[in-house]
Amino acid sequence: MPNSPFTAGIAPGRLPADEIARNFTDLHPPMDAHEAHVAADRCYFCHDAPCTIACPTEIDIPLFIRQIATGTPEAAAKTIFEANILGGMCARVCPTEELCEEACVRMTAEGKPVEIGRLQRHATDTLMARQGHPFERAAPTGKRIAVVGAGPAGLSCAHRLAWHGHDVTLYEAREKPGGLNEYGIAAYKSTEDFAAREAAWVMGIGGIELVQGRRLGDTLDLEALRHEFDAVFLGVGLGGVNALAAEGEQREGVLNAVDFISELRQAADLGALPVGRNVVVIGGGMTAIDAAIQSRLLGADQVTVAYRRGRDRMGASRYEQDLAASHGVRFLFNAQPKAIHDGAIELALTEEVDGALRATGETVSLPADQVFKAIGQTLTTDGGLELMGGKIAVDRSMKTSLANVWAGGDCASGGDDLTVTAVAQGRDAAEDIHRTLAG
Repeated sequence: MPNSPFTAGIAPGRLPADEIARNFTDLHPPMDAHEAHVAADRCYFCHDAPCTIACPTEIDIPLFIRQIATGTPEAAAKTIFEANILGGMCARVCPTEELCEEACVRMTAEGKPVEIGRLQRHATDTLMARQGHPFERAAPTGKRIAVVGAGPAGLSCAHRLAWHGHDVTLYEAREKPGGLNEYGIAAYKSTEDFAAREAAWVMGIGGIELVQGRRLGDTLDLEALRHEFDAVFLGVGLGGVNALAAEGEQREGVLNAVDFISELRQAADLGALPVGRNVVVIGGGMTAIDAAIQSRLLGADQVTVAYRRGRDRMGASRYEQDLAASHGVRFLFNAQPKAIHDGAIELALTEEVDGALRATGETVSLPADQVFKAIGQTLTTDGGLELMGGKIAVDRSMKTSLANVWAGGDCASGGDDLTVTAVAQGRDAAEDIHRTLAG
């Protein structure tokens, strides 16, 4: 990278290799059998379980925890996988503190919920370590479905369709399947190549052909797919990144946070990744938090997350905000980028009045030799489909405006950019495709 005044502070190897390795170990180590049994015993096994209602995939949480408590974690895993075939990854990255665990009766009564996420990981890891796949395909239907995008929504849809006996061709634009699970999750949340192993395990049911290097709108045409296949599911995600609309945005040290995370996830040597001495991350969602924490773990001296609204409006959970703070990440609220100068970023202070954001006229300047943009992603191709809010419009069954075309995940309207929601949408679309093809 050129040694300009802005990028001079960006360098690799800021920390010793052994320290970096420790920094990127598993955020939540797995439970052993005894720990899982003790944790499971705290569950009240509620009949009208609020935790299940809070789960987007509606896993029967009391049932799987009872199965763990009775010493049958493999049965617990099957209960999980019947609702959420990517239950292993969701156990690692799902914001359980805002979903099932926040709804837990123990949380209401004692302020400490049952550790549902870690118990789910214990069960799913136990079963996935065994040989073979837990589900068998139904008799072949002779129907062929194209699933475009091998992220959480596409994998979930492909698995459920294959389970029902359909033949699936799964198209993926990148070198590996997994989507954001492979390329967009913080490295300390998914270690030991888990995303790739999980994708291979999911496809182990059979009936799924993975075709890589094919992208919708580039080497794949939606109309051609509609003619070739009985149905099409689109789980293409969001490939574009919103602009800062700030002077100096084109400087070399200004990068997309998603690209930084992707490069980090695929790096063979984390110590070789360059990181700034003073890093500023623009945004308030999980991508911003992941980029900020990992910058610190690579050795950045000062990392600041700048968000244009107040703390309570951040997309990242309070747990994730606190996790970032515990790693030394600073937060600057009600501030949006105005200009990027040599060695600094200028931010305009804002205020929210009746829901509308406006500048106060004041500015602040922070030292910065590296700036990450994490202000949301955009759809890069729509295949000629009707859009809603910049995403592919879908109904409750995940149908699009074109016959025999469904969509789900981040590219579809109505989602909340969570892995677990994408899994639910892929599963639900598959069920509707199955019903439609069965007449």
